[in-house]
This record gives sequence, structure tokens and C-alpha cells, in this order.
Amino acid sequence: MTTTLHLDNHHWTEAEFLAIVETPERIELFDGSLHVSPCPLPIHQHISTRLTGILQPTAEPKDLHVLAAVNVRVGTDRIPIPDIVITDRIDLWELVIDSSDVLLVCEILSPSNAATDRVLKMHYYAEAGIPWYLLIEPRTATFGLHRLDGDRYREHATAFPGRPLVLTEPVVVTIDPADLVPPR
Repeated sequence: MTTTLHLDNHHWTEAEFLAIVETPERIELFDGSLHVSPCPLPIHQHISTRLTGILQPTAEPKDLHVLAAVNVRVGTDRIPIPDIVITDRIDLWELVIDSSDVLLVCEILSPSNAATDRVLKMHYYAEAGIPWYLLIEPRTATFGLHRLDGDRYREHATAFPGRPLVLTEPVVVTIDPADLVPPR
């Protein structure tokens, strides 16, 4: 379950957020509030690892990075931790990646934070101008690829086992959800 920490109505700044030491929990900053989630289910990690492995070989020749669970600045006092991002060339030693360097963001839905990924993060990523948003629903092995259209995302493609997702931007790759999500 994701919890929002208000801590005596304290509005957390980006500087205060970045001063927090590394923790095993995912702590994200949304408009001055801290959102804390426990580590995700093993299936979530399985999908993330497999998808990163599929995307990496197609990204490297284009000088792109495929990264998992990094801090992305999407606005003032807004730093989510997407499950996977594909970025332009960035400084790999920086703690936070600016949204202007992110070409695709991927969230793997968890029961505890599905609404956050489908509504809040989708809105923040669109507002920040990230061109592509991939939502993965592990329970149904459904992948929804959304393309930025103005200030909001529009569904571009849907994939499920046997009906692969074909990416042409920012990398070229075909992904069958059956290769990432084992049957239950």
C-alpha cells in the first residue's frame, strides 16, 4: 500500500527530499508530500528486469539509456520514481534526471498504487512533456502504450500475449507480453 506522509503539514522541497538517505522503500515527492511504497511484488521485478533486457540492446546503438527505478524531475517538488525509463544521453552520476531527457517512461501496475500510475503519474508525465508512456498490467499481461498528444496521452497501441507491442520510437523493438509475464 502506498502511503502519503504529511508530517505536521510540512511541505517538502526538492532539496529536503534529495537530502533523505537511501532507503529500501520507494519514496516519491508529489507537490510537497512524500509518497512511500514498499518494494513491489516479485512479478513486478521479473517484468522490469526482462523488459530492461529487451530494450537495452536496441537503445545502446542510438546512445540511449534504459534505466530502472530512477528519480525523474517532472516539475517543482515533483520527483516520481518510474519503473523504467529510456533517456537521451545523461550524466549517469546525477541523482535526478530531468523529464526533458526522458523519451519513454514505463510503470508496471501494482495493486497498491495502480490509481497513482493511471491518473496522477500519467498527468505529471504528460505535463512534463515525456513523449511515450507505457503502462503494464501484470495480472492481465496487458501493455498499453500511450503517445503524448498536446498536453495529454492518447492510447497508441495495446498488446497482450500473442498480440505483440511494436515500438518504433524511441527504439525499434517488438515485445510479446507472453515473454515477460508468466502465466499464473
